[in-house]
Parts: sequence; structure tokens; C-alpha cells
Amino acid sequence: MPIIPDEKDWTWVLSEPCPECGFDPSTVTPSTVPGTVLNMLPRWRAVLRREDAAVRPNDHTWSPLEYACHVRDVFSLFDQRLNLMLSEDDARFANWDQDQAAIDGEYDSADPRAVADEVEAEGTVIAESFARVAEDDWQRTGTRSNGSTFTVLTFSQYFLHDVVHHLHDVDG
Repeated sequence: MPIIPDEKDWTWVLSEPCPECGFDPSTVTPSTVPGTVLNMLPRWRAVLRREDAAVRPNDHTWSPLEYACHVRDVFSLFDQRLNLMLSEDDARFANWDQDQAAIDGEYDSADPRAVADEVEAEGTVIAESFARVAEDDWQRTGTRSNGSTFTVLTFSQYFLHDVVHHLHDVDG
């Protein structure tokens, strides 16, 4: 059964804590991202070892496996976007349809062990990329296809909320 696309604009999380997962953007900078990402990787591996990893809790919610595939792809996409922001002035991001990515990537039939390895690999890469960001670069900008503009600082907050929130979604 297809998931109803999430069309919510999550940029509000840049100005206030998320009431669902407790994420507070004011505590995040590019320099805090690497440790948080690296610390969550074993938790993703544990989620993917569960017997029910591929089971959707209901008809409108991804399974833990599908969330892990999404997070893997978020790690990769945001690494590309971060590097674009650091190498180009006023970087522009191509549209990414996360729901189409789930269909094209066959998230629902992925191998949990392979996904665990991929989450770890991609998470390590983006952690290393954020670790290399100099404080002088925190105000560099990038703009999504919908017009939302980020600095490297707000981009780090938006990124980290996404992956923290999804771990909250599945870490039960």
C-alpha cells in the first residue's frame, strides 16, 4: 500500500523545539552534528535487526526499514548539498521527491542488513563532512527548489532534526 506523501513544511523546526521528538535546534551547530550522527548509527543497526523491521505499523506509516532507507538517502543527499554550499556561492538544490525516492529505491523490499551497512557508511561520510566545516563557513547559503533558504548553520539544524526525528519514529 502506498504511503500518503508528507507535504508538511518542516522548516518551522528551525525556530522552535519539535514537540514530537524533543529536538531543539538551538543546541545544534555544524560542529555538533558529527558526534550526534555517529552516536545514532548503532541505534539504527539495532532497529534494523528487529524481526519486525520491514513491517509497517499501519497503512500510512513507513516501516522501520523504510525509514532507515530514507535516512541513508538523507545522509547522502545532505552530504552532496553541504558540499555544494561550501563550494558554490548561493548554491541551488535540485528538487528531491522523498516519496518517489522510496518507490524508485524499493525501500519496502530492501535487505535490512545491507541497509544497516549503508546507513553506517553514509552516516560516517556526512559526519566527516560536517567535521570539516569551518566556523567561517556557517553563513554560506543554499536554496531548495521550493525557495527555502538555509545557511550552513540552519542546514545543519534542519538535517539533524530529520534524522533524529526518524530515529524517534522507530526507536521503540
